[in-house]
Amino acid sequence: MRAFVTGGSGFVGRHLLTALKVRGTPARALARSTAALAAVAEAGGEPFEGDLSDVEKLRAGMEGCDTVFHAAAVVKGWGARSEFYETNVRGTERVLEAARAAGVKRLVHVSTEAVLVDGSPLVGVDETMPLPVRPIGDYPSTKGEAERRVLSVSSQDFVTVAVRPRFVWGAGDTSLFPQLAEAVRTGRFRWFSGGRYLTSTCHVANCVEGMLLAAEKGRGGEAYFLTDGAPVEFRAFITAMLAARGVDAGTRTLPFGVAAATAMVGDLLWGTFGLPGRPPLTRAELLLMGREVTVRDDKARAELGYEGRRSREEGLREMKAEHGGAASHML
Repeated sequence: MRAFVTGGSGFVGRHLLTALKVRGTPARALARSTAALAAVAEAGGEPFEGDLSDVEKLRAGMEGCDTVFHAAAVVKGWGARSEFYETNVRGTERVLEAARAAGVKRLVHVSTEAVLVDGSPLVGVDETMPLPVRPIGDYPSTKGEAERRVLSVSSQDFVTVAVRPRFVWGAGDTSLFPQLAEAVRTGRFRWFSGGRYLTSTCHVANCVEGMLLAAEKGRGGEAYFLTDGAPVEFRAFITAMLAARGVDAGTRTLPFGVAAATAMVGDLLWGTFGLPGRPPLTRAELLLMGREVTVRDDKARAELGYEGRRSREEGLREMKAEHGGAASHML
């Protein structure tokens, strides 16, 4: 394998590049800033300057590569619809166009369980659940559109596969953890209805394991959920994850009904009038973090040989060690 990676300077991308280096797999990674170029090099990849806006530049970067891992995306709770669409949908279209032009044989797209968010419960769902007609939120809707495009073009000569990790976490997280820690720091963090519901999670090492297996064994046109195994209580896990980095989640709670009304009003006001900043809570965030979201990874285990080798306990110990604390039992 010779790989090309988009989003190589991000949380998942950096861990993927390191894993590829350990395997002895040459990997080139797209980066659009000096800091991103440095992050790619530090993770063990060959930096390639560019972004998702230029098909020809992407094609040039993919020349000589047989596999593409597409991890770049706008991942946040709120923003302009155009920003989400340009990166998550149009950027993915350009990656597909460039990959086919460069003669790439396989492409693994990093999707998300969020593509299913439409207000329906996501409890024990698997890949047979269809993408919704009316997804809630710009991130879920654009990631769903991107996934559709990726899987629809799969062929014998160009195999495309999607992986859907739920709640990616781990040491070095530059995405989810900073948002949670900032919410605690500013006093915005609340447990919705106490937080005593289940959630699936996927450590970043397990996400990378699934991506590599999908590149080798994934069936074209198929999506695969990835998790850490059995679900865990949301409150227990978030408390342990924050505590591993010295952050106290606190005990403040908010009834789900009140949170739902707040999110509905926020989406309406900010979406209609373009108010500055962002809403205190969005419907998509509430549906993904404020009630049970559990998915099944049986398909990945059966078809790919996925194991999810990194346990939550190991991941939490790594986070605590990164913070400078001694390892201890946390869950």
